[in-house]
Amino acid sequence: MKEKITNKTVLITGAGTGIGKAIAYKMAEKGAHLLLTGLDIENLNAVKEKCTAMGVKAAAHTVDLSAASSVDALVEYINENQINIDIFVLNAGISQRAYTLDTSFDVDKKIMEVNFFGSVYLIKKFAEKIKTGRLTQIAVTTSISGLFGFPLRSSYCASKHALFGFFESLDLEYDNISVTFLIPGRINTQISKNALLADGKAYEKMDKGQESGMDVEKCAKIAIRAIEKKRRRKLIGKHELLMVYINKFLPGLYYKLAKNISAT
Repeated sequence: MKEKITNKTVLITGAGTGIGKAIAYKMAEKGAHLLLTGLDIENLNAVKEKCTAMGVKAAAHTVDLSAASSVDALVEYINENQINIDIFVLNAGISQRAYTLDTSFDVDKKIMEVNFFGSVYLIKKFAEKIKTGRLTQIAVTTSISGLFGFPLRSSYCASKHALFGFFESLDLEYDNISVTFLIPGRINTQISKNALLADGKAYEKMDKGQESGMDVEKCAKIAIRAIEKKRRRKLIGKHELLMVYINKFLPGLYYKLAKNISAT
């Protein structure tokens, strides 16, 4: 059954750039009201202005998912303004470009805090409201790297694996919760530039694979269609999605290919 997005209130994390921004625009086109969150208020306000120009309500709020106090401030804002969230799009995340044993443990923790614990903490802050029986949709942006390991991505892969385990369990426990896993491959965004190196510094380069990836607007269109249809999992990308099936059905071949595919 297709769920209408018109007049729904949607909270999007990581809404200032990349996939989150593109999803915000597509949601606005469909008449959804938006609560946009992220780290850069200038980016968020730019997205907000474009969305409100489409005739919907939109608000921007800075949130650092690695800091519980920042999430608490968002929740306080939502409660004070009596905002009822119909759809959570848990999209914010940070990638990695470093060998596992060279990576500082602080970097490992940072990636897990942003990509996994931040989303878990956010959802748990709404636990009592969600358990009331009203339908709540949760869209979780994971990655094909959350389905298997990949060089230079150990903590990133781990964080995305963890999202599957947590939110699939949540979906199974409550009949009024519908979880959609958005599973992108290489999408043309700036995520590689912001990826963390072993010492925590930004990679600041555009991966060739990322640059030739699927257009982010097409990615967002596919993502929203999956949310509307309440699909449990939706792979999004180009030929790189073949690795998902190779890993599942031909694991020996996967290991050979993964060692030789450029990680950057």
